[in-house]
Amino acid sequence: MQRTIFNTPLITPLLRQGARLLLKLHGWRVVNDENAQQLKKYVLLGAPHTTNWDGYYFILVALKLKLVPQWMGKDNLFKFPLGGIMRWFGGIAVDRSKANNLVEGTINAFNRNESLIVAVPPEGTRGHAERWKTGFYHIARGAGVPVVCGFINFPKKEVGLGPVFQMGEDLEAELKRFRDFYADKIGKYPELYTPPI
Repeated sequence: MQRTIFNTPLITPLLRQGARLLLKLHGWRVVNDENAQQLKKYVLLGAPHTTNWDGYYFILVALKLKLVPQWMGKDNLFKFPLGGIMRWFGGIAVDRSKANNLVEGTINAFNRNESLIVAVPPEGTRGHAERWKTGFYHIARGAGVPVVCGFINFPKKEVGLGPVFQMGEDLEAELKRFRDFYADKIGKYPELYTPPI
């Protein structure tokens, strides 16, 4: 496993202290589903995703809860001079212009690792989209891992881990469960949110 902000000896313990302090200073409350905390492998959703600030708060929560997530981002985020920093923050570069099989590659990564958390913003963008991208569903089904509902709610200043969902065969039914959970979670820019349909 690559060294990241979440697992670098000596540095990470200090960052965890800083994350707790920053969350307190910002006035944010961390919500933590105990079932999620017990898992070693899962797909972690990050929604609603309407601003870069979402990533900042999710990093603070991951540090506070001692998670070691990895996330996927557009490959142009990983170019010089910021590429190394993005990887240290747990990033995995994704080339959206190629028809590579990201789902299969992620399933293989789950199968190779004893412990893996892959964070996915299901909207795929900070702007309004037509619908959620369903790669997370296919990854979870293919790897036999659950999906944890990571969320942010700006009006209530809450961020954290919600319920754990095992994915069934009916995608439409699963999206309804996500729609019900995220219905009262509001991003910084609510007009940019794309609900699961």
